[in-house]
Amino acid sequence: MDSAADTIAAVATAPGRAALAIVRMSGPRALAIARRLVSPWPDAPRRSSLARASDETDALLDEGVLVYYEAPASFTGEDVVEFTCHGGPLTPGLIVAAFAAAGARPAEPGEFTRRAVLNGKLDLLQAEAVGDLADATSRAALRIALSQLDGGLSRRISALRERIIEVEALAAYDIDFPEEDDGPVAPERILNGVRDVIAQIDALATTAPVGELIREGACVVIAGEPNVGKSSLFNAMLGRRRAIVTEIPGTTRDALEAVTEANGWPIRLVDTAGLRDSTDTVEKLGIEVSQSYLERADVVLACGDSAESLAHVATAVATLSAAPVVLVRTKADLLTSADRSKVLDAVTVSAESGDGLADVAGAVAAALASARGALQLDAPLVTRERHRFALGAAREELSAFIEAWEVRRVPPVVAAVHLHEATRILEEMVGSVDVEDVLNKLFSTFCVGK
Repeated sequence: MDSAADTIAAVATAPGRAALAIVRMSGPRALAIARRLVSPWPDAPRRSSLARASDETDALLDEGVLVYYEAPASFTGEDVVEFTCHGGPLTPGLIVAAFAAAGARPAEPGEFTRRAVLNGKLDLLQAEAVGDLADATSRAALRIALSQLDGGLSRRISALRERIIEVEALAAYDIDFPEEDDGPVAPERILNGVRDVIAQIDALATTAPVGELIREGACVVIAGEPNVGKSSLFNAMLGRRRAIVTEIPGTTRDALEAVTEANGWPIRLVDTAGLRDSTDTVEKLGIEVSQSYLERADVVLACGDSAESLAHVATAVATLSAAPVVLVRTKADLLTSADRSKVLDAVTVSAESGDGLADVAGAVAAALASARGALQLDAPLVTRERHRFALGAAREELSAFIEAWEVRRVPPVVAAVHLHEATRILEEMVGSVDVEDVLNKLFSTFCVGK
């Protein structure tokens, strides 16, 4: 990232053929540059007006809608200009190039959001939520990202920080004024305060498995012998034809992955090659890919179109995956009443008629809830490894304080350093202190227009 004194410009919408595109510019010279190239100028900030964008030779580039924002009342906290033009691969780029020729520079990935953080418009957790919103592929992920953008997790972390500071103040009183008339603060009062914070950190940390899974999507692998209906089930669960389905065994040679939901849980559904011994080189490679997916699956749908094939896949999956297994009896539309009475431990489904698809989704959701915890979207969730690591580090510092304070193994003033360090860790988590390396890593994953 270059200097914050630079004025930056970028296309803030996805590239390609589209009805509209937005060109965004932010920085100290944003308004001056735009005034030179866009006219007529709106009569006030935050008011949209029809305007024409030209380059420095006065050649018309496009006609669109202009809005400008004066610092600090903007997303970045700086002067900002947004020009909505016609979409497509050429026009937005020409406008950015004209802004750059007039004194702006192309923005780096995530630089607009980074400036919003540095100017106090967002904290680091909210900035992460901006990226999560752009990446969300499920309603659950969208809901969690919106909650975090609204400051839900930030407020929870701030409350923990304030509680530690309160305990730190009590410890300081005990250290500085041990001979006060009222006597020093009772050691148990300080210890109980720290234990309460640890309990709250533990409660928040327990949301990490669910939070990370919602953000990334659970890996649900469809496994089974060739030609038992795996690809048909895959297509039926997606509601569209994604995998090729034929009566020829071994049609699926590679894993196909698509995003969908199972009773609110975001899942990455994976159709894999049939599990069998094969001499075909390409099919063997596909089976190896299947085994790799099974090793890292969150749930496995073990499919079979007979009692024998179900038993075979259950045995095979047990040796390849530690994930919960849902037995799925496929081609249920071909089952007789006698056959159905024998299927007691498997979900029956017909990809042809759609019968049983809701049961499969329910079984997947139940398996995820059992392994990861209930799907709770109303409370703040830990959604990244960075969050989990920070909470763990803060907990370690608080535990070290308790150990040192109880036995008085070190002077109280030294023990209190652990409280200060726990506070610093939580401040770093929300970006209240300088975290340049964290910022660089985070915003490198953003699209340029953010």
